[in-house]
Amino acid sequence: MAKKNALDILYERGFIGQTVYEDDLRKLLDSESVPFYVGFDPTADSLHIGHYIPVMAMAHMQKAGHKPIALIGGGTAMVGDPSGRTDMRQMMSKETIAHNVECFRKQLGRFVSFEGENAARMVNNADWLLSLNYIDFLREYGQYFSVNKMITCDCFKTRMEKGLSFLEFNYMPMQAYDFLVLYRKYGCKLELGGNDQWSNILAGADLIRRKEQTDAYAMTFKLLLTSEGKKMGKTAKGALWLDGNKTTPYEFYQYFRNVEDAKVAECLRLLTFMELEEIEELTRHCDERINEAKKRLAYEVTKLIHGEEAACAARKQAEAAFGGAVEEMTAVEICAASDAMIADIMTMVGVATSKSEARRLIEGGGVRIGDKKVASAVDTLDTYTAEKEFVLHKGKKAHVLIHRK
Repeated sequence: MAKKNALDILYERGFIGQTVYEDDLRKLLDSESVPFYVGFDPTADSLHIGHYIPVMAMAHMQKAGHKPIALIGGGTAMVGDPSGRTDMRQMMSKETIAHNVECFRKQLGRFVSFEGENAARMVNNADWLLSLNYIDFLREYGQYFSVNKMITCDCFKTRMEKGLSFLEFNYMPMQAYDFLVLYRKYGCKLELGGNDQWSNILAGADLIRRKEQTDAYAMTFKLLLTSEGKKMGKTAKGALWLDGNKTTPYEFYQYFRNVEDAKVAECLRLLTFMELEEIEELTRHCDERINEAKKRLAYEVTKLIHGEEAACAARKQAEAAFGGAVEEMTAVEICAASDAMIADIMTMVGVATSKSEARRLIEGGGVRIGDKKVASAVDTLDTYTAEKEFVLHKGKKAHVLIHRK
């Protein structure tokens, strides 16, 4: 059986949003092992769920015989990407960036192999950007960037309304230059990223084509969105992090256990390595049987991020919490002040998927703290208990033992 083209794999699983010169790219991926790269700006000390799809795409590409390059933006992070933002990113110190780079290095190692025939490599663009001579850069590459074209790009539009700084305006040329450097050093011909990176990635491919007179390619992926078009991965505590110290394996498991029904099949295709036939069989029913698919999704994703032991523990904890065996429950740790709203706590521990659902449950009389019924959706925890450890009940079957830090 002929080996499947990486493009077909990514299309079948629903990754691809946009490409250029697709027929030529397909032939290239069929004919050789292609070095490709994905960039990650180390703006925090952990990757989050928004990085997950490009990382999974890297893994599929490597399995198909291609060579991943994980570019950590130690240099570009000192400027800040304006894409998708209405405000300017906070400036970070070199020391903070260096720490974040090391954290990313460990997390990426869970998905791609840095050993073997198609070994991934990790590079930091600080190695060439921090020593770049500005005048030399302008003279050598400035002619290849049209200001008129740049200001029409989506990545700048939202910032133009509040004022785009010249600092941020330099981000696109810097990212384009990264692609050129990786082409020259490693033969990298393809850049991957989220749909919100399309303009930046195209700028790099265009720079290579114009400067080197050779082909270069761009591919972006769909963002993980809810049915309402909002980015998935937002919780009551903030972003859904891949670091277990920032988002516990249990919280991570519960988030995907509570994904809306309509998104389960998509999440299984994008976020796990399960075979498509198995996913189709698991999600073919649109009734209560979809809950088994949600459990599988939560387990598989948690296993990839935190390992099999943590995934099994999170699953066991969830089954105990929602099976009524209060005396056997492991405490779920949360950071919540005594004046935290109970509706927020319900979303933190996964008994409600949103604050609006939590409010409906409370108003329906189905929520208790200990033996006290929660009377109002705006009630705070201190109305019902001052204890650090307590049990939250939702209906007759869902019970969560909560420990406040």
